[in-house]
Amino acid sequence: MMMRSFLYVPASAEKFLARAHERGADALILDLEDAVAPSEKARARERLRDAVPSAARNGATIFVRINALASGLALDDARAAAAAGADGLFVPKVHGPEDLRQIGAVLDTREGGRRMTLVALLEDAAAVLDARTIATAGPRLLALATGGEDLATDMGAEPSPEVLRFPKLMVHMAAKAAGLRSLGLLRSVADFRDVEGVRHAAREARAFGFDGASCIHPSLVPILNEAFAPSAEELDRARAMVAAFDAATAAGTGAFVFDGKMVDEPVVARARALLERFESI
Repeated sequence: MMMRSFLYVPASAEKFLARAHERGADALILDLEDAVAPSEKARARERLRDAVPSAARNGATIFVRINALASGLALDDARAAAAAGADGLFVPKVHGPEDLRQIGAVLDTREGGRRMTLVALLEDAAAVLDARTIATAGPRLLALATGGEDLATDMGAEPSPEVLRFPKLMVHMAAKAAGLRSLGLLRSVADFRDVEGVRHAAREARAFGFDGASCIHPSLVPILNEAFAPSAEELDRARAMVAAFDAATAAGTGAFVFDGKMVDEPVVARARALLERFESI
């Protein structure tokens, strides 16, 4: 399933929930955490019953960002999300695989025949250093992502691209090593008005192998959708490369020249992976 863009929607804001399905995001994250005032959290959780099916009307994958386990709200959030029919959870401030297993144990009793997935948000220095261990949490785990603002605060730093680049790449490598999806940009998502900066960062992230990214404003959804998907020209080139490789193999040739460059099996494997993921869309 293609998930290039993840749009956060406050679960307490009816005006945003009402139009969430119109925004064109591959996935919507109904937020019970940072976007919801403490006095509104219980009401926002109750609203999931109607908000989840409403947001899913145009086929988007629906996640709920629950509160952190330390808040005492997370398990009730997870139960409500499962009862509402959400596809998965964004789990903030994950410190170790046991956090995700605890959430998974709650889902085991609530989801019926579905299997909800989890996205782990690593938001402090210790979690970043333990990313490979967190990535072993189990089959529910879909992806890893780094919470740039909280991470910078934990480090006593500013959330500049220079500060966030190295830890985000560490988490990215841990995700890929475990066969998980990797989500995010090599910068903070807070400055949503910097459209060109986000566009550049999204293209950069895709070049590094990130699979998609989240945003907090719907104006950025088309930018993420474009950046994390190949162009028609890229797909045509991949098809031609695979065809040339198959012809070379049939002729008993190993490496061959394509578009003026020497091509061997790893290059063709990337082309095949691109086609498998995007050609049918």
